[in-house]
Amino acid sequence: MEPYKARIVFMGTPDFSIPSLRMLIDEGYNVVCVVTQEDKKKGRGKKLTPGPVKQEAEKRNIPVLEPSSLRTKLFREEILRFSPDLYITIAYGKIIPTDILSLPSLGCINVHASLLPKYRGPAPVWWAVINGDTVTGITTMYTDEGIDTGDMLIKKEIPIGYDTTAGELSDSLSILGAKALLQTLDKLFAGTLIRTKQAEKEASYAPLIKKELGHINWYMQAAGIRNLIRGLDPWPGAYSYYQETRMRIVKADIAKKNEGLIPGTIADVTKEGIFVAAKDFHVRIEKIQMPDKRIMTVAEYINGNEIKRGVKLG
Repeated sequence: MEPYKARIVFMGTPDFSIPSLRMLIDEGYNVVCVVTQEDKKKGRGKKLTPGPVKQEAEKRNIPVLEPSSLRTKLFREEILRFSPDLYITIAYGKIIPTDILSLPSLGCINVHASLLPKYRGPAPVWWAVINGDTVTGITTMYTDEGIDTGDMLIKKEIPIGYDTTAGELSDSLSILGAKALLQTLDKLFAGTLIRTKQAEKEASYAPLIKKELGHINWYMQAAGIRNLIRGLDPWPGAYSYYQETRMRIVKADIAKKNEGLIPGTIADVTKEGIFVAAKDFHVRIEKIQMPDKRIMTVAEYINGNEIKRGVKLG
């Protein structure tokens, strides 16, 4: 089949999907339809808001489907109207049932934000940072009935910097994902694409991130706390409580060894930060956000507010 005649259905929802969708369109691929999740209520007014992929598709005059379920007869009829030759999925957020998956003759190619089989599942970027990894990447793969268990196609690595947050890493991986997808399609249509089975014994799972994960346990090691803060930035955010006031902790580093303070105790407060005892070292909190306030450096915050030594964060 000629590459630019293949009828592609693109499935994706968040910002992470956008570079790949734009690449397909800009490279001249025939994206006949976009499937995305339904509009979500956002903001204080709970106004229904379309997702990033829907907005991009509408700008490009591409038809959009927003099924509440992929298992209905109606959705099957709708997708068949577009006579798909190939699905491309990237952060769509729903499992594709077997009867829908089997429709395109060229199958379904997924762009996944980890070096499979590590970090299968919905939150690979967050967990790579939380776990203190120094390298991650993109894997393109054929989708099968399992969760990120299909044959691997192209892998591309990227380093994770010492201060890299999950948000920053996600932005970088989304761009790398588009490059990996383009290379995958080039090989697919040239007939040179090689499939590699995943090693099940090396597989790990990256479960959904829940907001309560951000509540810091000061009995952890300082490095683990620091990685948690990076891994939950910008969402859902790491936090602790200062005298019953929730304090979002935006940026932190590791300071001197803890010489016997109870974990969570504020050892010192200077313009350089709030020094809090962890299991092994002190954590120097550098940026915070208090309720209804903007993100501030500690130096900015203590210029007009008091943070007391000896208080135990909860």
